[in-house]
Amino acid sequence: MLIDSHCHLNFPDLVNRLPEVLANMAAADVRQALAISVSRDTFAEVLALAEAHHNIYATVGVHPDQQDTAEFTTAELVAHAQHPKVVGIGETGLDYHWCQGDLDWQHRRFITHIEAAKQSGLPLIVHTRDAGADTLRLLRKHHAHAGVIHCFTEDTAFAKAALDLGFYISFSGIVTFKNATAIQAACQYVPQERLLVETDAPYLAPVPKRGKTNEPAYVRHTAEFVAQLRGEPFEDIAAASTDNFYRLFNKVPRA
Repeated sequence: MLIDSHCHLNFPDLVNRLPEVLANMAAADVRQALAISVSRDTFAEVLALAEAHHNIYATVGVHPDQQDTAEFTTAELVAHAQHPKVVGIGETGLDYHWCQGDLDWQHRRFITHIEAAKQSGLPLIVHTRDAGADTLRLLRKHHAHAGVIHCFTEDTAFAKAALDLGFYISFSGIVTFKNATAIQAACQYVPQERLLVETDAPYLAPVPKRGKTNEPAYVRHTAEFVAQLRGEPFEDIAAASTDNFYRLFNKVPRA
């Protein structure tokens, strides 16, 4: 079995065909999926999906890519974290690709989520794009306790630093792309016991589905590629990534 550790099931491309998406998950033996919160305004949608489906779980957080959006306070994040279906804080982090200039607001938002993760005891889901050095600096400075670098797009040196901080590394369909050589090298480096797989659906569909709307069932293609890349049996990668998910997101009962 597999778990999609990061997807956006409330986005229109998926929620408007949710029965089909869930059926495809079952057919691919993807037993559970983690629906990720990206804004205060849509958190209720994410939580409602988790409440309505036994195999869907949720996170609470605000994505770093928009400045003028409603925020959660640390106390609000911690309060939402008490819900039995909320199992992580984020996604959060830094994005210097879409956001430039004075980014103190982005740093403050990231710190709020780091503090909420520490207070709640839930893992932190970290987005980082073109901001690797500052991401690591803030994680260290504010003593982030546990979490995952999602949709990994950095290099082996970053992976080593994140692993040294106790973080897991999650690979999306990007790892299957032909030009993703640095990501593939990092994937070969990450210890099996710290590796996760995800879709980031509806984005970043893996080869051989590249260019299509991504969905949780396609995490199987990513896991198969990771196994081949690392020279390990698919069954080992499926079992390890599943065990790792439960170890990190320890509020989620095994399927």
